[in-house]
Amino acid sequence: MSRSLNPVVIVPARLAATRLPDKPLADIHGVPMIVQVLRRAVEADIGPVLVACGDSEIAAAVTAVGGQAVMTDPGHPSGSDRVHEALGLFDPDGRYDTVVNIQGDLPTIDPLVITAVLDPFAVDAVDITTLAVEITEQRERTDPNVVKAVIAFDDDQARVGRALYFSRATVPAVADGPHYHHIGIYGFQRAALDRFVALPPGRLEMLERLEQLRALEHGMRIDVALVDTVPLGVDTPADLYRARAMLASGSP
Repeated sequence: MSRSLNPVVIVPARLAATRLPDKPLADIHGVPMIVQVLRRAVEADIGPVLVACGDSEIAAAVTAVGGQAVMTDPGHPSGSDRVHEALGLFDPDGRYDTVVNIQGDLPTIDPLVITAVLDPFAVDAVDITTLAVEITEQRERTDPNVVKAVIAFDDDQARVGRALYFSRATVPAVADGPHYHHIGIYGFQRAALDRFVALPPGRLEMLERLEQLRALEHGMRIDVALVDTVPLGVDTPADLYRARAMLASGSP
């Protein structure tokens, strides 16, 4: 990297989930799911890890295993807002210049995937980083639940490129791609996070229901690192069953 980073990893979590009630506390091999996510983040070994909690029950689960929990306003409209508040409470003096935001429903994520989100910060002009995987299954190309990242790469061998857009539609509008499945893990320069949460929601953000478009609409730069696998997001009982099976087999 061209500059030294001092990252902190923050996992936002709250209990309000409709398809899987009390999702962060769901048991996975004797511990709550949020603890499994915490462990994966610690294994990435890129900086201190804390959980930004919207509910005291989550904080209790985290501290019971020796983790760092920060209580935040339960009314935050997004995970980014929750992460921003937790960062200010944890580090009011600004020692940490880079923030990695990992969703609290990724108990099987490979720690190497987490570390990859720092790669685009090799370019100083980058405000925000994120991840994507090249789509190989045809059904994903047209699935509106799969967010597609439109990425400009310098050449065919590049693993990091600049985000031009994100959409639930099939973009670019070609049958066989390449198309890229966006993974909702983010890195922020600290100043960029401060700016992002202060911005009003953008028109494209509201149309696509994709928060990251707010940054692009306001001229912020997002770069994307390619990784090999999409981590399992746990949203349903079936997802929870899969996560338990994956961790039982030792294959995050």
